[in-house]
Amino acid sequence: MSEPSSSSTFSPVLSLVLRLLTFICLLISLIILTTNSVTLVINSIEVKFRFNDVYAYRYVLFALLLGLAYTLLQIAFGIYHVSMGKRISSTGDGLLHFDFYADKVMSYILATGTGAAFGATIDLKEAFGVGSKFFNKGSAAATFILFAFLFTAVSSVFSSLALSKKL
Repeated sequence: MSEPSSSSTFSPVLSLVLRLLTFICLLISLIILTTNSVTLVINSIEVKFRFNDVYAYRYVLFALLLGLAYTLLQIAFGIYHVSMGKRISSTGDGLLHFDFYADKVMSYILATGTGAAFGATIDLKEAFGVGSKFFNKGSAAATFILFAFLFTAVSSVFSSLALSKKL
């Protein structure tokens, strides 16, 4: 009888840890991305190149901000669930459905942000051949958003399992 209660408290704690890891990765990626700039000298002209000069990096910024907002919301829900031992909406399945669908959508947004970041970084590095520090930071930001995607994908599996148990 004690086994079901330990597994029911373990899953919310694990889910909260995954959300915290997601948040940390997204925050690190945001810091790296938004502070990324380089001054290039082309034909004796200095050109300041910043992350928002690359359209793909703008999309990555959108994915990061959306991911941070969603993850903060889920962290608040997770803290409540772990501390109180019950979900905020214990009467209905609305929050379980929200978790299920929102986790899927957020996973896709972070996955596409990862692809955009890696794609732009590799293409621009090959095209320009200069500013390797700028592109290395782009790769670092892409790597952290990739980790955030992986953590969110695992959280998505947990939300799928929680919904299937309830139904």
